[in-house]
Amino acid sequence: MTIMKAIKELKLKDKVALSGLADAKLTDEIKGMEKTLFTMRMKLKMWEQKQTHLIKFLRRHIAAAKTIATNKKA
Repeated sequence: MTIMKAIKELKLKDKVALSGLADAKLTDEIKGMEKTLFTMRMKLKMWEQKQTHLIKFLRRHIAAAKTIATNKKA
């Protein structure tokens, strides 16, 4: 699965769009992604999650968003 397809499937914003957001909106976006990750992990434990590769992608996307947020504050 390509990165763009995973972004569209999870309804995420790409890194360029994230860097253009204000600090408050970026924080809200990160919280939303973390909530989605939690839900995906719960589904995985209950054997309902079929696309396990999306968990790894979402973790890395959250890390990239947090890096963007840290760079904006500096």
